[in-house]
Order: sequence, then structure tokens, then C-alpha cells
Amino acid sequence: MVGLKPPEVPPTAAVKFVSAGTAACIADLCTFPLDTAKVRLQIQGEVRIPRSTGTMEYRGVLGTLSTMVRTEGPRSLYSGLAAGLQRQMSFASIRIGLYDSVKQLYTPKGADSTGLAARVLAGCTTGAVAVTCAQPTDVVKVRFQANGALPDGARRYSGTVDAYRTIAREEGVRGLWRGTLPNIARNAIVNCGELVTYDLIKDALLRTQLMTDNLPCHFVAAFGAGFCATVVASPVDVVKTRYMNAGPGQYRNVLSCLLALLMQDGLTGFYKGFVPSFLRLGSWNVVMFVSYEQLQRAMALARS
Repeated sequence: MVGLKPPEVPPTAAVKFVSAGTAACIADLCTFPLDTAKVRLQIQGEVRIPRSTGTMEYRGVLGTLSTMVRTEGPRSLYSGLAAGLQRQMSFASIRIGLYDSVKQLYTPKGADSTGLAARVLAGCTTGAVAVTCAQPTDVVKVRFQANGALPDGARRYSGTVDAYRTIAREEGVRGLWRGTLPNIARNAIVNCGELVTYDLIKDALLRTQLMTDNLPCHFVAAFGAGFCATVVASPVDVVKTRYMNAGPGQYRNVLSCLLALLMQDGLTGFYKGFVPSFLRLGSWNVVMFVSYEQLQRAMALARS
């Protein structure tokens, strides 16, 4: 079984838009605990300089997950899921669903194929636009994932709606867009790492006839895309996570957050949580791209 066959007529932009958001939500449901573990590892040891000594609460992916289940209960693995799904419906729909349409805008008229530059520009464009629209949902998601690490009395938010209200009230509406610039940088990189790599690997597999346009091809291309995206995006992702989770006045700006991390942990600090990042991003890409391809085909069949 290799899934649904490609439709004779290419899917419309609307079909891709809806399919991308839905596929991203499916992928989030499958991989959210890994994302929560990644956030916990990234903010671990986050202290003001000079750094104080102390024991690390989380060690490794499995250690982090088991510690969370033991100390906070299984539900903690999905803390912030509502904001995460809200994020994907608004975020992935734009950055993934509109990628092909924007790619065509950057492709010169009459060109036989789309070049690397056009693919990269399309990935950066849709990634930046998506972040601008969906940043508040990302801030709330990160805050919720980090919130569970605090004692009950110190937890800042009681629910998703309360988080939006509290952040807007205490930090102003701008607080909901905290970390937008590093997030744009991160998602431009991730978008290129994911979409461009997926695009190139899939095209190469089909062009050389190593595989046909089916599930195994989508799986291989998605796995490669997840690994490339993790390698290039991890440093920006760590800084973004710490800055978005920080309280008012903890860091003057993104640069001060970056320097604090560098002074505390050195260059290796930029790859904190790399294993859960890869496990999460790799598995997320596989589930998302496979679901995306199949949803597009199913919707195209339903319309025909």
C-alpha cells in the first residue's frame, strides 16, 4: 500500500492551504511531548550571570519525559497543546500551504524548472509572513511548556485564554509578539531547511527514477528535511525559546539573551536539546509531509 495516487489536476492553493494546516496539527498531536521535552532542556539552567551551581533536573530525552510524568503527571507532556494547534492552523497553512504558489512567483516566466534561489526565497517569504501572523500562539505555547516546570504557586497561567490575557495585560500587546525577530530568523531557516530540502530530495528521487511519487518517497524526503532543518535551526531555536520564555527585564534584547547563553554554556549551549529537537522535527516532518501529500490527494479526489 503506497497511498493515494497523484491527482491528474494539481491541487489548488486553497486545497494546499487547508491540507497543510490539518497535516501540521496531526503531526503536532503525534510529536508534542518531544517538543515539550525540547523546550524544557533548552531553558534548563537559565539563570542570571554569574551562573549559580545546581543539579540539573532533566537529563536526556527519555529522562526529561519520565521526570515530567513522575513529577507533573502525563498531562504535562501536552501542556500548551491548544496553543500549539492554534499555531499550526495559522502558521503551517501559510508557510507550507502557500510555498508552491510563492515559489512560482519567484520563478522566471518560461523557465523549465524552479531554481534553488527561487525555492529559498519562497521558503524565507512564507516563513516570515507566517511568523508575523502566528507569533502570539507561539509565545503562549512556549510559556505553557515551560510553565509546568515551576512549582504550583509560581505558575503564571491557568489556561490558554488566561495566558493571552495575562501577557497582554502585564507586558502589553507587544508582549504577544516577543521574540518575533529571532522567530522570523529561525523559521526562515527552518522553512528553507524543511521545504527546500524536501522539494530537492523529492525532485531528485523522482528525476532519477529511484522512487515513484508515493509514501516511501515522501518518507525519505521528509526525514532528510527534518535532519537538515534541525542542524541549521537549533542555535536560533534555543535563543528564541529562552527569549520568549523570559520575564520582563530579564534580557534587554535578543542579543543580550544570546550573549548570556554563550557566557553560561559556551557554543555547545546553542545545541541544547538537539536530540529531542531532531527526534521531534524529524518525526514531525515525516508525519506532516506524508499527511500533507495524502490530504491533498484526498481533497482533490473529493472535488473531482
